[in-house]
Amino acid sequence: MSTSPVKVGISGANGKMGRLAINAIEAVDDLSVGGLYAPGRDGHDVLGYTASDNTAALSECDVVIELSNPEASDENVLRWRDMGKNVVIGTSGYTVARVDALREAWSGLPSHCLVAPNFSIGAVLMMRFAEMAAPHFESAEIVEMHRQDKPDAPSGTALNTAARMAAARKHNAHSRGSEIVTGALGADVEGIPVHSLRLHGAVAHQEVILGSVGQYLTVRHDSTDYQCFAPGILLALREIGSLDAGVTVGLEELLGV
Repeated sequence: MSTSPVKVGISGANGKMGRLAINAIEAVDDLSVGGLYAPGRDGHDVLGYTASDNTAALSECDVVIELSNPEASDENVLRWRDMGKNVVIGTSGYTVARVDALREAWSGLPSHCLVAPNFSIGAVLMMRFAEMAAPHFESAEIVEMHRQDKPDAPSGTALNTAARMAAARKHNAHSRGSEIVTGALGADVEGIPVHSLRLHGAVAHQEVILGSVGQYLTVRHDSTDYQCFAPGILLALREIGSLDAGVTVGLEELLGV
């Protein structure tokens, strides 16, 4: 007996990731596009679907994927929560404090919220390997690179990587000298220095460099095409209901890593 496809609402449907999600969902049989939310694009066509600036457009969906800009995400996510939806968050900028606030906002609810710092399977493994290596090295820094017009820095991937490495590491921060120019030594994210590059031609790239006496280890991941995010998007939309109620960060649990 066949079952109806899961209806997916897409918030931020007119952006790169929103359009990628539409195409990914259209290519499979067990998911369907249930509605598009795109403020300022009401009535516009987005890949054959009509966008709306009314949140009610997603009211009949089973799960909502939040792909809007970081400034709008917090308000949007609470709207989908209040509708009782399962929510996948692919928006960047979720610091430890922001995730903690989200956990509090979701406390006691039966629905599921999955924060995905990165949908690329390779990037998920890169973050996990960096976390595993962190206890064994005295020094660790992150260099991340994205397209020239990415609206936030550091990236969500870098924020999540730094938080996980900081929780796993066993060494105190060491002296790194003083800056002649402010910012030269990077931003401090949970005690891990993070350097953000914004360049034409880049998609999404991150390098974690860990060092100890006589050696250093580099863990790097490069996304060269946005299509690499599609499998992770589909996995999150299909399996979010298998997670514990409340907030989960990362695809690791779904991947068994």
